[in-house]
Amino acid sequence: MHRQRIARTIQLLTCLLLASCPAFAAGQSDGSERPNILFIFTDDWGWGDLGCHGHPYLKTPNIDRLAQEGTDFHRFTVASGVCSPSRTAVMTGHFPARYKIDGHFAWVNSNAKRNVPDWLDPKTPTLPRMLQSAGYATAHFGKWHLSNNMIPDSPLPTNYGYDEYGAFNCAGEQMPVHEDAARAIAFIEKNAAAKKPFFINLWMHEPHTPHHTLPEYRRRFPKLDDPNNVYASVLSHADDRIGELLDALDRLKLTDDTLVIFSSDNGPAGSGRGGKLTVMYDSATGEGFGIGGSVGTTGGRNGRKASILQGGIGVPFIARWPGKIKAGAIDDVSWISAVDLLPTFCEIAGAEMPDGYQPDGTSQLATLQGTKAPRREKPLFWKGVPNRRGPSYSILDGQWRLLTDADFEILELFNVNKDPLEKNNLKDSHPEIAAEMLQKLQAWHRTLPAKPNPECFSKYRARNAGPLPTEAKPLFQFDPSR
Repeated sequence: MHRQRIARTIQLLTCLLLASCPAFAAGQSDGSERPNILFIFTDDWGWGDLGCHGHPYLKTPNIDRLAQEGTDFHRFTVASGVCSPSRTAVMTGHFPARYKIDGHFAWVNSNAKRNVPDWLDPKTPTLPRMLQSAGYATAHFGKWHLSNNMIPDSPLPTNYGYDEYGAFNCAGEQMPVHEDAARAIAFIEKNAAAKKPFFINLWMHEPHTPHHTLPEYRRRFPKLDDPNNVYASVLSHADDRIGELLDALDRLKLTDDTLVIFSSDNGPAGSGRGGKLTVMYDSATGEGFGIGGSVGTTGGRNGRKASILQGGIGVPFIARWPGKIKAGAIDDVSWISAVDLLPTFCEIAGAEMPDGYQPDGTSQLATLQGTKAPRREKPLFWKGVPNRRGPSYSILDGQWRLLTDADFEILELFNVNKDPLEKNNLKDSHPEIAAEMLQKLQAWHRTLPAKPNPECFSKYRARNAGPLPTEAKPLFQFDPSR
């Protein structure tokens, strides 16, 4: 009996000791001490296209609520001025040029002509896979575009670490664009019941073309002309769906335990002036209004979508995490990048990165919480979309950003701490800084691959990219009455 009591005592002490160890506690957790993560990534949503950013007529009360209950970061940048490379940076924590992803994924003729792969390599380390390994339930709802629906043999989102998905711009069935929030809410409810932490990528279609409008939303803006009315209606619809998500978190008492981030993959499309409304058809999302309804604003930033000027890469970024991130605050000094999201989310989740993996970004958890001085530990690099007007390469290091052309001959230098909107070129007054920055940029450029990984080529590319195969045609046709 005495020996049994000693054995039980030792066993109890061992359990107490192990339970006090953070690594063990995380492994045994029911998820209550690890926050849920909801990352809302819109498509072509300009920095100025928010009520809380002073837009004169756009109504975004639910996104404004996030700003009131969280912090609005004014110096967030994405890694590209277009969709697919920007999303690659979020998924991998790497600059997309590492994968030769310099533009959007299209049909194989176009991809081959532009020297890009047909999809992101599914074997590369990804954010959802890392969170999966930490015990998170992972899901993707909305736009994919890390391949394309026109390439039927491309990997599905589940190949990248998602437990569940509903998507468009991917192989297989195309999810209707307006079902994103409903699918996400069902996933939240399921994992709340299981007491399991979740990570959701909610990549919304709005306000990308085609603009899929509904009459009830167009009636909200009766005094606007057609282009502005269309744009306001699609953003209002997206904001309502975000409101449904926030209401679901409230109803399930998950608000305090959930980090919610709202952002955009790049700046606004079109000229911003609007034009004649014409109907267009997209093979992934169906029929809607075209570029004439794209009247997004950049909030005074130069450039727009497809540019690596601030108007193309400087996008909204609002983070809410009650009790952890300051409410009603504005951070207009911290330069945060899309490549920082992976290490940040991993730190928040207690997820380990794979051996040998090095992100291009750094965790910004302390910056989100306002406990760290706004200084980047690593430089940021951009490679622009080939054969587009404007700068082709850029580096941001400390207080300086350098932009240059494809031949590294035309230089622009900006002090982003004093001139965040990059209006005053200081290249002539600081030639030594421009030369030093150019050396760093060229050294980074020499590390980039000349060609994409052939393992990421579709079998249809080998066929010399003939007609669109039958199985690549969209399985979903947009119903305007939905």
